[in-house]
Amino acid sequence: MTNQDMAAAARVEGLIADVKGFKTQFDVFRFMKRVTEVYGARAFMVLNMPGSTAQDLSSSSIITNWPADLLTEFDQVSLLAGSPVLAHLRRSSIPLRFDIDDVALQRDPKSGEISKTLFTRFRMNRGAYFPVHDAAGSRGAISFIGDREPYDTREMMELAYLAAHIFNRLAEIREMDSRGSDMLTERELDCLNWTAAGKTSVEIAEILTLSEHTINHYLNRATKKLDAVNRTQAVAKALRLGLIK
Repeated sequence: MTNQDMAAAARVEGLIADVKGFKTQFDVFRFMKRVTEVYGARAFMVLNMPGSTAQDLSSSSIITNWPADLLTEFDQVSLLAGSPVLAHLRRSSIPLRFDIDDVALQRDPKSGEISKTLFTRFRMNRGAYFPVHDAAGSRGAISFIGDREPYDTREMMELAYLAAHIFNRLAEIREMDSRGSDMLTERELDCLNWTAAGKTSVEIAEILTLSEHTINHYLNRATKKLDAVNRTQAVAKALRLGLIK
């Protein structure tokens, strides 16, 4: 093994060691931004595999730093339908290197030109997708996109290895969140709902005909159960988990 190979292996092992310690999706988001920079990409996306009737990419995205305008335009012109990249991910577990020029040629002329123009405008015309799955068998993919030269074989192997660990850790985090959310009582959920609606503890106490002290007790307990640092984060996590609307 060359010195370069040993350095690359040490780098990947160090990154994976970081992944194992993550507690929240935000930890993963910050890590993905770092990996994106290390490997010379411009953006990343972690997504659940879209269903056969899916109409937009944004609803399948778990975390991403794609430019908001790019993702919006992609969905507005329905580029998910007929996507050669998605077709590959659905039928194969093999990582895919892609160039938007080649992808465009596999589409019909109109959508091919639209996709090529859109991704080139954001300098995201080349990259790779890595099919992944979690312990429950749920399928997804992780992508790194930019305008650098195509990833070489060693980089593809490193990123595929990282992608598997990242997707699995995200599934574990969601499972931990679900276990915590199962313990929330109806009153705690009521308090979170009203807090999300902008009500203060005093106002919630009046609505639920309880004391302000009791409301604070419910909110503090819900915050602790959701492993949040404050009520704002607790509400955000409860919304993300679909516990409140």
